[in-house]
Amino acid sequence: MSQHEHDSKTPPPAEPSSTGPDDTPDDARTSAQLDRRSFLKATGLGAGTLALAGPMGGLLAGCEAGPAPGPGAGRDVVVIGAGAFGVWTAFYLQEMGARVTLVDLYGPGNSRATSGDETRGIRTSYQGRELWTRWAARAIERWEAFDEEWAPSMGSPLFYRTGDLIFRDTTEGMIDGVMELWREQGREHELLTVDEARYRWPQFDLDGIEVALYEPGAGVARARAACRRVAHIVQMRGGEIVVGRATPGASQGGRLQEVVIDGGERTLGAELFVFALGPWFPSAFPEIMGDVIRIPMGNVIYYGTPPGDRRFEHPNIPSWNFAGVTGWPALPPDYRGFRVRTGGQTGENPDVSNRWVPEEGLERPRNVLRQRFPGLADQPIVETRACHYESSATRDWIIDLHPDYENAWFAGGGSAEGFKFGPMIGELIASRVIGSDLYAELDDRFRLAPQIADQEATR
Repeated sequence: MSQHEHDSKTPPPAEPSSTGPDDTPDDARTSAQLDRRSFLKATGLGAGTLALAGPMGGLLAGCEAGPAPGPGAGRDVVVIGAGAFGVWTAFYLQEMGARVTLVDLYGPGNSRATSGDETRGIRTSYQGRELWTRWAARAIERWEAFDEEWAPSMGSPLFYRTGDLIFRDTTEGMIDGVMELWREQGREHELLTVDEARYRWPQFDLDGIEVALYEPGAGVARARAACRRVAHIVQMRGGEIVVGRATPGASQGGRLQEVVIDGGERTLGAELFVFALGPWFPSAFPEIMGDVIRIPMGNVIYYGTPPGDRRFEHPNIPSWNFAGVTGWPALPPDYRGFRVRTGGQTGENPDVSNRWVPEEGLERPRNVLRQRFPGLADQPIVETRACHYESSATRDWIIDLHPDYENAWFAGGGSAEGFKFGPMIGELIASRVIGSDLYAELDDRFRLAPQIADQEATR
């Protein structure tokens, strides 16, 4: 019999629409459209900004241009970097009343970004990390609430509740550690025998596996689409989106006065600045972050599913985790493929690194299919991604002031897990930047000094 340990039961999400996460449904495109002049007037956009999408039907009804009342009311903030940390920080800064300009070298959701892959898993299974476990659970609630508010007008959900399976040959180690935290926090889970797992999901070959830990509330989100969607909402609320390279400009009295765009084409002044640069931190701030942030690359392969065979598509199989390899089903509405992630290659400057998986990186994921998913063993590769990750020295987040400026913040160090926390960590960063006491109990966490000390200790 299964061992069931539950908190509250959450109903499954509604069946997603048949439209893509980046696109507006055709009927929305042809109704309530705005001409360009009316669109710019309604949203407060001006020359030099990036329009992230065409007319969005009823979306404007839920977006009021300009800052709302709050602790950041009337304050101007420039956020540099439109990955997961950057877009969610901008989103919450606006929620707190700030006026926001969002700058990205290549634009939100671009292929070079850490968040530029099609999908990211969202689970709470973090052995020994109480905060990550608790916050990942809260982040899932926020992903679903965000979809409830925005998906009807913006095309389709971002988050899909797939459930997640962890397979091991023993409960010792990861599974026992994860369950300990789940019990403490009341997280719903099931510890299954291998026979129970085989019965429920016969798609897996579980030879050599003894136990399976199932988290029904886990899921998978559309990564690139999420960054574009959140950035688009920031824009629709009156924020400006600038595409270009931003570097620190003039400063005075320990305060940064401006950032310079593309070597001098434009300057952006503000009261506060947030650098959320992901794998660009070491090259942008080599003396401070060069030894603190590492930027390895992970290989992601998407395999085609057999025509007419729905066993490897959502909702028929969960996301999964064997030692050293993870993946999940093909997701609607476009079913881009069955995803397998394995180790990658050494990272380099993200501006020049090649973003395809080399031939030698294809053998291991193919062997995973042969061993664990025989129904996919001979299926074609339909897409590959090579994604940078930015891992901090302590593998924890960094949310702290630039050592030289009292009004410029660093936000990064996602350590291959940051994306899922976006709806939570964006609020944390925004509250710290604004000076709100929303997360006062975490004021001493995620500082830069421990990261530097860790590196110095290993030399």
